[in-house]
Amino acid sequence: MTPRAAGKLAWFFAQIAVDVTDYLFRTAFVSKNSKRAARAAWLQHACRRHLKIFGYTANVSGDIPQSGLLVSNHLSYLDILAICSTAPAAFVSKAEVRRWPLFGWLAAMGGTVFIERERRTHVGEVNREIENALAEGVLVVVFPEGTSSDGQTVLPFRAPLLEPALRGGHEIATAWIHYELPEGDAKQEVCYWGDHTFFPHLIHLLGKKSVRATLRFGRFQRTTDDRKELARQLREAILALKAKS
Repeated sequence: MTPRAAGKLAWFFAQIAVDVTDYLFRTAFVSKNSKRAARAAWLQHACRRHLKIFGYTANVSGDIPQSGLLVSNHLSYLDILAICSTAPAAFVSKAEVRRWPLFGWLAAMGGTVFIERERRTHVGEVNREIENALAEGVLVVVFPEGTSSDGQTVLPFRAPLLEPALRGGHEIATAWIHYELPEGDAKQEVCYWGDHTFFPHLIHLLGKKSVRATLRFGRFQRTTDDRKELARQLREAILALKAKS
């Protein structure tokens, strides 16, 4: 571990005390109906604090949604921090993220809905949680690719998690995220995919001086009630955001 990575890791742990205090301040005395929104607001502030550790900067464009469903491509564990630093949100993530050091704790405290993909019946439970969050006016972020990639393309979308937006008639927005690493290869050192393992990848990334992101948001006009067709249209919309110069 490099001295820079060690220093940043210590900084990351030190921020947890601030996070806990801020969590109690923001969520302890709110009503049950406001709890989810309060946790999303807490997560936004926590994400902004932790992104400073990575030397993170971002170029953000488009209409940033405040409610409804936000559908994004998926590259890294940094995606949650990057998106939530822009707009308070609740996320849907694979269950194994809960077990990750630091990031799993942040995700759980922020109200992330964890899905066990190997349990087919669990999708229904997750969709009910998404419906509840949408009904409370919270922005919900899903990554329909189902896994992260190196960002060279956008993988085919899985349709089941789009069902709550269809049933409730909620607004849908799209986002495309991209990373650059001034002193390295973002496809390998920021994007988390393939045979990478979490903690070694994180330590390596903390050893870098800075990370730059591009986030493009877009409005989406729904024209179908068919989940599979909706998934296809959303993927095309995100590819269009990617293609913008």
